[in-house]
Amino acid sequence: MRALLALEDGRTFPCRSFTGEGEVGGEVVFNTSMTGYQEVLTDPSYSGQMVTMTYPLVGNYGVNPEDVESERVQVAAFIIKEYQPWPSNYRATATLADYLKKYGILGVEDMDTRALTRHIRNLGAMRAMLSTRDTDPGSLTAKARALPSMVGRDLARTVSTAKPYRWTDGGPVRLPADMQPGPAAWLERGRKPAVVALDLGIKFNILRCLAAVGLEVLVVPAATPAETIMALEPDGIFLSNGPGDPEPVSYAATTVKKLLGKLPMFGICLGHQILGLALGGRTYKLKFGHRGANQPVKNLVSGKVEITSQNHGFAVDADSLPANEVEITHINLNDDTLEGFRHRTLPLLAVQYHPEAAPGPHDARYLFHQFREMIDDRQK
Repeated sequence: MRALLALEDGRTFPCRSFTGEGEVGGEVVFNTSMTGYQEVLTDPSYSGQMVTMTYPLVGNYGVNPEDVESERVQVAAFIIKEYQPWPSNYRATATLADYLKKYGILGVEDMDTRALTRHIRNLGAMRAMLSTRDTDPGSLTAKARALPSMVGRDLARTVSTAKPYRWTDGGPVRLPADMQPGPAAWLERGRKPAVVALDLGIKFNILRCLAAVGLEVLVVPAATPAETIMALEPDGIFLSNGPGDPEPVSYAATTVKKLLGKLPMFGICLGHQILGLALGGRTYKLKFGHRGANQPVKNLVSGKVEITSQNHGFAVDADSLPANEVEITHINLNDDTLEGFRHRTLPLLAVQYHPEAAPGPHDARYLFHQFREMIDDRQK
């Protein structure tokens, strides 16, 4: 089925839908991962975005219920070069097309993804419309220009959990509706250190990694106030990844300010940016963001280079952080942007990239162990 992608600057790209009719708008971004498309599709950090994969063949290993990073597909649309409708993998339970159709997500192929990626790389990520119904370039471009900007929008609240839940080996377990905040909310309190995870758009593999280092995890909504979190009597606080601009998520920064120094804290991606804002820093929008499983980062503490998985369009301005309080620990080797910091006196660390991967390498898994060590040191 014929389709057309129109960018806000007037550039258009013909393509073909492999999921049926549809029309959708959003910010177009590219991901450089060679595998892991199901994890990409279900990452809440992609809320409001149409994702194009730079790897040309997608769909060849199908989809399965185990490789999801949230409870639904999160991308606005999926743009690829070539779709493979006959998957070959013993774990596959459905095709990519059927999976996207289940959630009403438009998927297109026969796209010149190389040209689209080069255009975004040169001019920056931009708003766009993708449609099978309206293939008039002028009309579709006008619709793209009318879309809201990603800057200034609070997308974290739209993907955050509505109610707290525990994380177990079997996945999320909702709390009883009548349960009041307090130690009773924990499942194995006393046997394991307990961590509250502020859900700004959390990935399931982050929760798996926290559990893997022996932590009991309770996930709470993004707007949960500091007083409610402290009433749970946790041993540590985790700030998750999430979509969009961190500055409108001011309620989370306010919560973090009140919690600074009270408990060990660890932030990833949007959580890293929220911690930066809480410490007095500033954030800004990157030209085209970092998205993929092959991003080189230098650990300034160890001197080692880590190949990391990343997905973000905003960053913390390293020069805006108070140098007497904050130590820069990681930088991006492609553009020297800030990738990690820790506090000089408080038990606090943060990284911009995704140490839990999914998809991607496991070079940075040690950070979850460092968080556990901070909690253990606090309890001595």
